[in-house]
Amino acid sequence: DTVPDLAAAVNAMLADFGRAPLSTARVASYVGKGADVLVHRSLTESMDGRAHDADFQRGKSSFYAHYRRENGRQAIVFPGVRDAIALMRERGLALACVTNKPREFTHELLRRVGLDDFDAIVSGDDTTEKKPHPAPMLHACALLKLLPGETAMVGDSENDVLSARAAGCRVIVVETGYNEGRPVTELDADAIVPGLLDAAR
Repeated sequence: DTVPDLAAAVNAMLADFGRAPLSTARVASYVGKGADVLVHRSLTESMDGRAHDADFQRGKSSFYAHYRRENGRQAIVFPGVRDAIALMRERGLALACVTNKPREFTHELLRRVGLDDFDAIVSGDDTTEKKPHPAPMLHACALLKLLPGETAMVGDSENDVLSARAAGCRVIVVETGYNEGRPVTELDADAIVPGLLDAAR
């Protein structure tokens, strides 16, 4: 759960603009389509808002600077995650982390929380398109030397489901995410489970 870090960075960015902070729940609803979209949404306080270019560039620079400091400071590893990864490893599964988070933040975050033992890591700027586009999933499959049909995406949002479906992967959704404020029961998943350990089982 990285929202506490993201909310701290967003609110530090807004303070640089002389703006009032947003609630953590509001920031959580803006998360899911990468850092740039988070900056646009936070500056406009709208899910489909687009800040003026000068404001966006200033906001992005501010957000990145603050997030470099906050990244991993308050992030929480969900219960069962370490056991789930160990179980999947015991079963001989190849594991990739696929995220829209920029690479400069992804590796440091995973290192700080002790979850950097993946066979492949695909960050938001490793492909020309981010989730919900299939490119990140297809890139992960290529790195793992697996066909999409041999692969299951374990995700927590519509972006994950759309990316996996478009790539031809199976989909398991966990209920521990944010999904831009919408219930995961609306998603086209092969299975919906409480957490990652349930998915591993």
